[in-house]
Amino acid sequence: MRFPFAHTFSIVARDPQTGQMGVAVQSHWFSVGSVVSWAEAGVGAVATQSLVDVRYGPLGLALMRAGFSAPQALAALLAADDGRDLRQVAMVDAQGRVAVHTGSRCIPEAGHIVGEEFSVQANMMLGPEVWPAMAEAYRSTSGDLAERMLAALEAGQAAGGDIRGQQSACILIVEARSTGRPWADTVMDLRVEDHPQPIAELRRLVGLHRAYRAMNEGDEHLGKGETGQALAAYRAADSLAPDHEEIRLWHAVTLADAGRVEEALPLFRWVFDRNPLWATLLERLRGVGLVGYDEETWERIRKLTAAE
Repeated sequence: MRFPFAHTFSIVARDPQTGQMGVAVQSHWFSVGSVVSWAEAGVGAVATQSLVDVRYGPLGLALMRAGFSAPQALAALLAADDGRDLRQVAMVDAQGRVAVHTGSRCIPEAGHIVGEEFSVQANMMLGPEVWPAMAEAYRSTSGDLAERMLAALEAGQAAGGDIRGQQSACILIVEARSTGRPWADTVMDLRVEDHPQPIAELRRLVGLHRAYRAMNEGDEHLGKGETGQALAAYRAADSLAPDHEEIRLWHAVTLADAGRVEEALPLFRWVFDRNPLWATLLERLRGVGLVGYDEETWERIRKLTAAE
């Protein structure tokens, strides 16, 4: 069996406030997230790296799902692996129990630190400062789990990071409990497959993800007829991604639907000035009854197109 060379630095963690669990990783290796990062709601999270045996991911989750603690699951897998000295693996379970292994043949600089409901681990680093910097950043950063794990990656990179440089990154977060709907239980699953500054790009994607999450909350409120709450969510989304055309369009649409046309018009103009095809789309939506402005309102919106 051929093992991928995912030499990297990563963090696995459980948020004690929400119970959410996740993995974040960066490497000079293409598509590192598809190899290293594994997590399942209500079960745990796994990072499998160095000379990677990918099976540690799904098998580790299967053992924790069956009732093994993270330390028990990792010990069982290592006992059955003749290549254990080449592996670096970390796990956290739904109770916050942590286990990590850095094999004696992992390429220097390599090591790990276990903290309260988290572990940071790294191999093939420029220097031994990387994982201590990650641990300190995670402990000292406030905010949600994504923010704290991003801070750990940024600190690891600032301390020297992968001796080969940067290429790809990933963040994967799942809920504390499973609903049986994996699509709903995944809080965040973002990958940067190939980029000169993957951690910076990952941070940008996390911000955009938060904006879309707020917009989706607005949609849910709108579907329940909760216009005030919907507008608040759309405003939040717009502020999180102020240069995003579609998010601003839906903010404007909701304002106009609520009769707040004067507030909506400048937003429509901003969007149409950047791409008049949004006005064409809006007209098509009106044609199938998905937006329902009266003729006067529609005429005011239509006249804002860049072509006129």
